[in-house]
Amino acid sequence: MIHKYSNETQTRWDRGEFTVMLLMPGNPRPIGFCDGSDEDVAELMSIADAEGAVDVNIHRKHLKSGREIWTLGG
Repeated sequence: MIHKYSNETQTRWDRGEFTVMLLMPGNPRPIGFCDGSDEDVAELMSIADAEGAVDVNIHRKHLKSGREIWTLGG
């Protein structure tokens, strides 16, 4: 499940409750957080399709903590 950015979800990320932070290129603030499951990827693709995105790539950066940062882009 994708959790949209809010002060609450940022705090949950800071506490290590989420595995993945979702970013958009050029935006310093995350767009959301998730656990990185296959269902999360499918939800991201569904959102992108609904917004008319033709080709969506997920660039994954693995952190030493075991968590990931996904940057969404075309």
